[in-house]
Amino acid sequence: MFKSKLKTLVAAAVMALPFAAPAQADLSDILEAGVVKIAVPESFPPFGALGAEGEHEGYDVDVAKLIAENLGVELELVPVVSKQRIPFLETDRVDLVVSVMGANPERAKSIWFSAAYAPFFSGAFATADMDISSAEDLVGMKVGLTGGTLEDLELTKIAPDGVEIIRFGDNAATLAAYSSGQVDVLVSGNTAAAEISEKNPDTPLETKFILKESPAFIGVKKGNFDLLQWVNVFILHKKLGGELDEISVKWLGQPLPALPTF
Repeated sequence: MFKSKLKTLVAAAVMALPFAAPAQADLSDILEAGVVKIAVPESFPPFGALGAEGEHEGYDVDVAKLIAENLGVELELVPVVSKQRIPFLETDRVDLVVSVMGANPERAKSIWFSAAYAPFFSGAFATADMDISSAEDLVGMKVGLTGGTLEDLELTKIAPDGVEIIRFGDNAATLAAYSSGQVDVLVSGNTAAAEISEKNPDTPLETKFILKESPAFIGVKKGNFDLLQWVNVFILHKKLGGELDEISVKWLGQPLPALPTF
């Protein structure tokens, strides 16, 4: 009787193994294959987009290249749109997602997130000669932003009397208004400010203060613990070594802000 029960328990345990511990494409698999497949933005400059030479380029593309270099493997770039990022990771079409992805509780039900690797924030931007460090310093100035955006909501909450907020219909109009001198200060996302700095290298914009942090995280498939650990060490190493700073200056025109560790 005892032997019969034991055999039944062993058989049940063996049958359960494939379901309890499904195979994962983890760090060792990537190293053995000699290639890492990384999702990057299909069309979201300056983080990822098709360049003049017909190859993808941008902040996230450079981070992906640095990951492959440090892993010592070949890189396979997989351009994706936002809705493809998590499904491509879950179905093993990519090993990592480096594509301006914010972390939130809902997404965390499906995948794992690394520490923050990229700055993505809304703030006030102006040239170096303007002494601004808070909303109070905007008194007496004309501030341009796109109406109804996160930036509009955040600045409206904290702006004191005397700040002239000029709202425009879309981002293109807001950027054009700043470039033409209609406003003194631009309030926008940091990628928009980077675009203006790239077009006007003699008078680049500085981040005067940040309204809201929305950093980006690298997506890792659930279960790939070794890979997640490696990615987190990679991010820390590249922050401390300055490589991520260099990429930020190259594509966003400014060093990394302080990033949460997550």
